Amino acid sequence: MRALLDACVLYPTVMREMLLGAARAGLYDPLWSARILEEWSRAAAARLGREGEAVAQGEIAVLRARWPDAMVCPDPGLEARLYLPDAADIHVLAAAIAGSADLIVTENRADFPRHILAEEGLGREGADAFLLRLYRKNPQKIAAVGEAVRREAERLSGEKWPMRRLLKKARLPRLGKALEGGGDFSAKNRAGTRR
Repeated sequence: MRALLDACVLYPTVMREMLLGAARAGLYDPLWSARILEEWSRAAAARLGREGEAVAQGEIAVLRARWPDAMVCPDPGLEARLYLPDAADIHVLAAAIAGSADLIVTENRADFPRHILAEEGLGREGADAFLLRLYRKNPQKIAAVGEAVRREAERLSGEKWPMRRLLKKARLPRLGKALEGGGDFSAKNRAGTRR
């Protein structure tokens, strides 16, 4: 499965680390464009200043080296034929099409209507739903990713982070609930994820 990661799921650190950890575990192939990575860098600069931008640039360099085939470069003519409610997001859709993605992972649901994406053979999921789906298929791998991310968060912050609280703060509440439950993902919880 190939998933294009929008900038809004790359900038929050814990969310990004969960998504990239799942990719490192071989659960999907990540995709992005230079413009998406630039948006991540600009968001870091806006929030954290020059130091945040420098950190983001370093992380982006690591991403490019780790996944050299993840970078997609859509043809400018492709963007010209596409429509989305927010024209500023057309480059994301174009990158997904150019990369033969199966879906776009984004938190901006309103900007990527399902019927428009379906016309291009694409789906859309938020990071929580996407990671939860990967967890249902590969609970041990996602649990290992979660534990590694939790340990790193504790190392960097110097404080204890229970899994559920960390992932809830990272806007991954359903995944956090599933992981804190030790892998018990009941039929009731599965039914709650089909939105």
